[in-house]
Amino acid sequence: MFMHNKKLMYTVRVSEPNPVLASLMLEQFGGPQGELAAAMRYFTQGLADEDPGRKDMLIDIATEELSHLEVIGSIVAMLTKGAKGKLAEGAEETADLYANITQGNGSHTLSLLYGGGPALVNSAGQLWTGGYIDSIGDPTADLRSNIAAESRAKIIYERLINVTNDPGVKDALGFLMTREIAHQKSFEKALYSIDNNFPPGKLPGKPEYTDKYYNMSQGEGDMRGPWNQGAQWEFVDVKMGDAPVNGGDGNPTVKLAASEMAAVNAVAARTMSKPDADPTTGADLGAGPGAGKTKTTAGG
Repeated sequence: MFMHNKKLMYTVRVSEPNPVLASLMLEQFGGPQGELAAAMRYFTQGLADEDPGRKDMLIDIATEELSHLEVIGSIVAMLTKGAKGKLAEGAEETADLYANITQGNGSHTLSLLYGGGPALVNSAGQLWTGGYIDSIGDPTADLRSNIAAESRAKIIYERLINVTNDPGVKDALGFLMTREIAHQKSFEKALYSIDNNFPPGKLPGKPEYTDKYYNMSQGEGDMRGPWNQGAQWEFVDVKMGDAPVNGGDGNPTVKLAASEMAAVNAVAARTMSKPDADPTTGADLGAGPGAGKTKTTAGG
């Protein structure tokens, strides 16, 4: 059961309208790293989680993300309030009104299509989609994804803070950014409270491959570090022409019934190319300057 408190989770004070800044703020309203995506990610995970502690945490954080969505939406609405009124009432001359709502970065779209209200789009106008939710139903995988999502959201908030001089907006964004840090801490604690949380899932890796690092991009810039050296790693230089790591000749094979093989061979025979053929093609007939060497045709 949800109930709504009309007071925002964090008091927001916007100094003056700014449609351009409003369109940028939409990144955290309807963007892939935004508050709606976070709320839906954690809410759906929480509904399906069988662990009572994680379920409680996920629903708590999902609900808080909805409150963050309300904060961001309120900022967008306040930043467009002046333009919204002028657009609705035709309160300015056409040229002045046009200049007011087309200050850049899609602010005209926000004003014209959505009346200056917050819309479920990102800062480029891309519609919000459930495809932003990448949950897979395994807590060790989903918690890692959640940690990454909170990290990305923090970076977006940092960038938004850097593009505004409005002290009230900066203050609110600083709060939202800080809550991303708190959520990341919660998800990390929840992840590491699961015994055997790595690798994700139930099945172990094949021992002969788990600790190998294959150096497959060789040349200037090759580097060694904790990601490919030390007690956990066997470093393998892969050379051109090396045999597959599991032996064999590297060619794929499949067993087919006799009737299936006959059909495959028939298709191959029917569609076989002729390497010694050199037919005249449309490219030859229509060749112009810059086409390279083509055959000389009659009359050419």
